[in-house]
Parts: sequence; C-alpha cells; structure tokens
Amino acid sequence: MRYFEMGFASKIVGRLLGIPHSTVKRWLYAYRVLGKEALFVTAHRRYDHETKVRAARAVVEGRTTKPEAMEAFGLKSSTQINAWRRLYREGGPDALLPKPRGRPKKPEPAFSSREEELEARVRELELELEIQKRINALAEEIEQRRRTR
Repeated sequence: MRYFEMGFASKIVGRLLGIPHSTVKRWLYAYRVLGKEALFVTAHRRYDHETKVRAARAVVEGRTTKPEAMEAFGLKSSTQINAWRRLYREGGPDALLPKPRGRPKKPEPAFSSREEELEARVRELELELEIQKRINALAEEIEQRRRTR
C-alpha cells in the first residue's frame, strides 16, 4: 500500500515483494477503485442473486463502468464483476443462480416389479462375491510367493 501511495508501478512492487506482478495489478486496481480498505479484506463475501444480476446488467448495458459498479455494489475484486458479466452475457440472469454443491445424487433405479428389483440385488451380490473371491485368490498367491523365497 505504501508503494502504491509513493507511485511505484505494479511490476516494481511485485519485484520488491517477491510476488507475481499480475497479483499486484489486481491489488492496485482495487486500491484505486475502493481505497486501502479493499486491500485488508480477508473473508470472502457472498452475494445474493439479485445483486449479481443488477451489477452485471448495469455494466453490460453500459449504464456504469466496472469501477463504478464495484463501488456501488461493494465488490472488492474486478474478477467478480468480470465473471458475472460473462455469465450474464452467455445465459442471462438464470446463469447467475447459485449452483448446487457436492456430487449429484445417484438416481434410484426404477423397477417395474419386485421380482426385477430382487434379481438386480442378486446380480449385485454375485458381483461382490466374485470380487471377493479374486481378492482372496490374489492374497493367497502373494502369500505362497512370499513363503517360497
């Protein structure tokens, strides 16, 4: 921050601090737009869908510039507004809806009868048994090789 106030360029600050100049450029942008407080933010802030849509729409439609939108909506990084703009252009407001987290649930198989369900369970158990037999055979083979040495 002191280097920014002294007027040093991002490349020089990056060299002095031993960090990539692209990181320093992002810091300098945030510093110029929002002041020194923007550099002290450590927690990630979550934004609701409506805020994302309003910010992206304002920049895409040309009503505000990126720095103005960052200040108006309290964004600490230009990366956020860039991502929201791209998503808004590609898919409209629905593209900014939150994505479900985690692995998708495995759909339950639909059986037409109880008999079909039981047959599938038998096949599953037979497969488990076959796998266990192969594991046991491999373990026995390894044990025999160890004994003969």
